[in-house]
Amino acid sequence: MELIDMLTMNLGVEEDQAKGGAGILFNLAKEKLGEADFSQVAQHVPDMNKLIESAPKSSGLGAALGGLASNLGGGASKLGNIASLAGGFSDLGLDSSMLGKFIPVILSFVGEKGGPGVKDLLSGVLK
Repeated sequence: MELIDMLTMNLGVEEDQAKGGAGILFNLAKEKLGEADFSQVAQHVPDMNKLIESAPKSSGLGAALGGLASNLGGGASKLGNIASLAGGFSDLGLDSSMLGKFIPVILSFVGEKGGPGVKDLLSGVLK
């Protein structure tokens, strides 16, 4: 899988970590984008559903903080996204700083495959 190869080579992560990390980010996009917008992104990412299934189920403190911050609304919902994503990355054995390293690689891949419009859709929920 081309995206997973990019993540493992560029970031020095294991294949399972690359799949899980990508799955976490794509799952967030699926939750935040409408069905039509998400399908535009998904059509350019092979095995999107398998990647999402590879994401660890949110657990622990990150998920709790994410839920709490999301309930506060406004700018705090973005904080909630970040907290829950960090918890998922921790479940994969990755430091939360890796989150910021996954996003540009994934956006670059999606932009290359789907063009700037599709990249902008995804960027809107990941940044």
